[in-house]
Amino acid sequence: MKRLSIYFLLIGLLISTSTALYSQEKEKPFGITFYGYVKNDFFYDSRQTVDAREGHLLMWPKAPSFDNKGVDINAHGSFNFLAIQTRLGGKITGPDVLGAKSSGQFEGEFFGHTDADINGFRLRHAIIKLNWAKSEIMTGQFWHPMFTLECFPGTVSFNTGLGFAPFSRNPQIKYTFTAGKVKLMLAAYGERDFSSRNILGIPSSSYLRNSGTPGINFHLDYGNANKEKESALNTGFVANYISIQPELITAFGYQTDQLVHALAGLVYINAKFKPVNIKFACVYAENGSGITIPGGYAVLDKVDPTTLEFSYIPTRAASAWIDISSTGKTWKYGIFAGYTHNLGTSKVIDDIGLFGGLGTNIHHLYRISPRINYYSGNFQIGAEIEYTAAAYGDGTFTPKAIAINPEEVANVRFILGVFYNF
Repeated sequence: MKRLSIYFLLIGLLISTSTALYSQEKEKPFGITFYGYVKNDFFYDSRQTVDAREGHLLMWPKAPSFDNKGVDINAHGSFNFLAIQTRLGGKITGPDVLGAKSSGQFEGEFFGHTDADINGFRLRHAIIKLNWAKSEIMTGQFWHPMFTLECFPGTVSFNTGLGFAPFSRNPQIKYTFTAGKVKLMLAAYGERDFSSRNILGIPSSSYLRNSGTPGINFHLDYGNANKEKESALNTGFVANYISIQPELITAFGYQTDQLVHALAGLVYINAKFKPVNIKFACVYAENGSGITIPGGYAVLDKVDPTTLEFSYIPTRAASAWIDISSTGKTWKYGIFAGYTHNLGTSKVIDDIGLFGGLGTNIHHLYRISPRINYYSGNFQIGAEIEYTAAAYGDGTFTPKAIAINPEEVANVRFILGVFYNF
């Protein structure tokens, strides 16, 4: 009888053990995969530039600044060697949640939050995803919804077409619905490291937070790929709305709740064939400082002269860029070209001196940058020549805040980037 009881006990243990193993396999236990790269950048600029992190994040050349003899102080070159873009990330998997596959991702680099914090580790991305058959919910910090992963420049420079293509990372929540080859995306977002600027050009996330409403974004994408022909096509458009409240109190000490409302839009196409990849996009942006496109806002008129409360109107910019690259595995050649034009305000403003933001004294901006990349296993080396010209006015402006008598100044950047991926 004892022997029979032992047999039943052993059978029970085997059944419970196999059931536990099956349950663990079904629940997909937690796991993490690390990735990233070590990167060194070597670059030389022919002119002083508007930039961040000791020139690593290049925007555009600085406006002329003349000494007592009329010599342009900013017509002076500089170089730098930096490794601050070195990056570490992790992709996380876990058990299903609410019938959805759950995952997470984090990513950081030694770029710092400010120039004073250079070499400091900062957060780039930190997201949680829930994926159902046709739907996805993503929450966390990620690329701004105007930065389309389906179509963005492939430059060696860290700026990734900044000034022409939207560039920003934002805390957000995004819903994606997929129906065949079509994706519909709706997002609400805030601002953190990349923030809108006030009329003095000072960035802060408080302007959007004080407005009481997050930025809203809608994105429609169509994608089609053919693995046999090694071809793919993505095309779509993005619409964006944001309002900021740049101040809570007027210069005379009275409460104000005036907002700056702004719209933005983007259309793109990414066509990949076996020998070549062509990307093209057009952007329209009002108050584009939060996505690092020249823009801001102006005082439209005085709501109340007694309290000195103002109403505002955004300045506008339009840009277009194209990126063409080869699709080889060892050697890849490419070229980026972009153009941005200041459209000013849509109405005549009350005082042409009361406006500002990011690059609002630029009439137009353009860039051309050919590049070459070499790949060997985990090793990559890329070289690029970046020519960027900015047309600054003479300090006077039209009634719609557009710079008058613009003259171009240019910077040539020679950059060499060395990567070791893992």
